[in-house]
Amino acid sequence: MKLKYWLSGGMLAASLALGAPLYAQEQTPEALIRDNITGFMADLDSREDYYANNIDELKELVDESLDEVADFRYIGASVMGSYFRNASPEQRRRFAEVFRQTLIDTYTKGLVTFDYDALRVVDEQRPQRYDDQASVEMEIVANNGDVYPVNYSLRLNDGEWRVVNVIVNGINLGLTFRNQFDQAMRDHNRDYDAVIRDWSPGVGVDELEEGGDA
Repeated sequence: MKLKYWLSGGMLAASLALGAPLYAQEQTPEALIRDNITGFMADLDSREDYYANNIDELKELVDESLDEVADFRYIGASVMGSYFRNASPEQRRRFAEVFRQTLIDTYTKGLVTFDYDALRVVDEQRPQRYDDQASVEMEIVANNGDVYPVNYSLRLNDGEWRVVNVIVNGINLGLTFRNQFDQAMRDHNRDYDAVIRDWSPGVGVDELEEGGDA
């Protein structure tokens, strides 16, 4: 099975616990992640070669699945950081759409490029500290035996749990993308439209394999 960008930032996507439509408000965060991973990977297991040759269909599958678990408006606002306040409603909307598409494209590409042995949700999760916030830990086991920890951050909104951030092997992807947005704003003299038009976030595989301290 291929899955490179479970490590590479599509990761927010990768790491966004994809799966078939579920009633998130009726599940614990752990159950949501576990069921979504199981369901989505089951859809891929017997059709790898087909999807590898029909990327657009795989993108549609990823898009539909992400829609069930990710709070893209919240994620987009978080990535924009302090710049969100001065962005127009239209700019906020467009950035959320662009950000979503970059994740879909990156994750889809990764699904056909990385060999792994197992994806597993950690059996013993840490206690939830807040009623409206939660984290779920899982691991990616590569074919060479290396284990990469992944931590999903979820937020309860209107009775539904939604993924809002991911930490892969100690690297906080949400913070990484926020720093990239900040740098892009500096490089483009705070031209929101130019930054949104040219948005192309990235986290190197080597960087993720080395890990961080988050």
